[in-house]
Amino acid sequence: MNAKDPRTDNRWRLAVRQLPNLVTVARVVLVVPTAWLLWHGQIVAALALIAIGGLSDAVDGELARRFDWRTRFGAIADPAADKLLIVVVFVVLAVQGHLPVWLLVVVVGRDLVIVSGALTYRFLFGELEMAPTLLSKVNTGLQIVVLLLVLVHLAGYEPAASIAGMVDPWGFVLVGLSSTVSGIQYVLVWSWRARDEHRARAAAASEEGE
Repeated sequence: MNAKDPRTDNRWRLAVRQLPNLVTVARVVLVVPTAWLLWHGQIVAALALIAIGGLSDAVDGELARRFDWRTRFGAIADPAADKLLIVVVFVVLAVQGHLPVWLLVVVVGRDLVIVSGALTYRFLFGELEMAPTLLSKVNTGLQIVVLLLVLVHLAGYEPAASIAGMVDPWGFVLVGLSSTVSGIQYVLVWSWRARDEHRARAAAASEEGE
């Protein structure tokens, strides 16, 4: 009886560990047809793809946690895929006049500030671990809820459409406020970390010079 080749077994295990990442990549790919459907007014079909994306997000997260298939790529790509879908839907709906432009500016501006700050921190101090704060998670949840309500309203299925239409204007205001506050929180937190890191390095350099 032939013994199992350990190299083949290792390759298989490495391949299986990539399943959550493959699901994440597939979710990124879904953003394009979702945007196309929204642009052409195919709201129900777009909602179906968004639902598939949400289900795949739960699946890849569960796989990564249950079997410890966590990777550096997944830690970055998974939230990035979610954010990409949210931003694209915001852009399409704002361009079509279903969302106020000021809200798009606030949502996208917040993300640009956070990404710019993260890149600056990495350039100045090296590796960083960005764990989402509770406020950030609440903000993302509010964004998703508001977008879904707008889409349900546009789909026109009563009585859900009339109820969903109540999101304007207070749902928009709430998302705008949460986006602004959570963005300020990130700026403050990472400014303090950068200050502490700078002081620690300056102190270390001073000790070496003595």
